[in-house]
Amino acid sequence: MLPQSQSSSLQHLNHVEQRIVQLMQLAGAVMEELGNYQGPRPEKVVAHCREYMLAIKEIQTTLREEIKSACEYRPFEKSDYSARIANEISCKKVEYVLEKLDAMQTNIKNAPVNL
Repeated sequence: MLPQSQSSSLQHLNHVEQRIVQLMQLAGAVMEELGNYQGPRPEKVVAHCREYMLAIKEIQTTLREEIKSACEYRPFEKSDYSARIANEISCKKVEYVLEKLDAMQTNIKNAPVNL
């Protein structure tokens, strides 16, 4: 089951997809009107173009809102993922430092003593 925010986001994007299909139909209607053998009826062309531009604005607004909400997404506040990853990275760093210290200690033991 999807969280509420994801579900509504998908619904918004589904609506955008439907509006894009309607845009294509409007563009087709304008092309038909322009190709009319009696000549295009200006009022029809204007009406379709107006509806097209309103739909474009609606789509832009919806997409901006969805992009903004996606950018503001915060992981689940009780998630310990970032802390676990930071811990694993710290452990790897400690292991690396210990290896280097062991190598230094071995070099010191094997070094000739000139006193």
